[in-house]
Amino acid sequence: MISTNEIQNLLASGGTVVDTTGDKVGKVSQVFLDDQTGNPEWVTVTTGLFGTAESFIPLAQATIRGDEIVVPHDKATVKGAPRVADANGHLSETEEAELFRYYGLDYTTGTETTTAGYDTTTAGTTAGVSDVNQHGTVGHDTSGPTTDNAMTRSEEQLHVGTERVATGRARLRKYVVSEQQTVSVPVSHEEVRLEREPITDANVGNALDGPAISEEEHEVVLTEERPVVAKETVPVERVRLDTDVVTETETVTEDVRKEQIELEGDTDTRRGTTGL
Repeated sequence: MISTNEIQNLLASGGTVVDTTGDKVGKVSQVFLDDQTGNPEWVTVTTGLFGTAESFIPLAQATIRGDEIVVPHDKATVKGAPRVADANGHLSETEEAELFRYYGLDYTTGTETTTAGYDTTTAGTTAGVSDVNQHGTVGHDTSGPTTDNAMTRSEEQLHVGTERVATGRARLRKYVVSEQQTVSVPVSHEEVRLEREPITDANVGNALDGPAISEEEHEVVLTEERPVVAKETVPVERVRLDTDVVTETETVTEDVRKEQIELEGDTDTRRGTTGL
């Protein structure tokens, strides 16, 4: 059985009635409650050309699915239901019995339904509801089923968190470049120097060794050092990527909604209201 809370939530979101195959039957217009139990018993939908007619559908076999009421009747069946003149928001016993028979449901004599003000197309209260209703509260709820004598005021609260997302990539790439280096290296070479020594008693023997007059040639090999370049590859350092966490503050601005409650009345109000 569909509860009054489910009906209230559905009416607030602008519900529709569909059949079991998902085809739309019509838009919810009014919901009728049972006088004895206060439970939703009938729903009316707008049908006909330009939605000018209303058809009654029983809620006994209906279910709620999201913002839809699912009923086991197709649109043609609903459109063929007996028309009811909604006099003061009530169904007579005769009208209700005729509807029950049409939909093949059992009907108990003596039960009567009355609308609880669920009219999505017209504003204001529903006729036939007294200032003190069946729940014992003062006044009545014109937007849904009566609960108690107070409204609940709600507001949105902003909850801000963080999420980690990728913002870029960094990579290491190694490539080869060439550069010139200049190194000074000391090198040596031999040069010829002519030396003359006088004849003495010590070297006279060497001087007289050989012919008195002759032609001779003496040769000396000269040497020098030249730079020799060799290269070797050696490791000089290790390079890796790392990350540092830097914390900073950002300001977030967002709209939040909140409900306000104010007092309206046609007569002079003597008592003040609590500011909200």
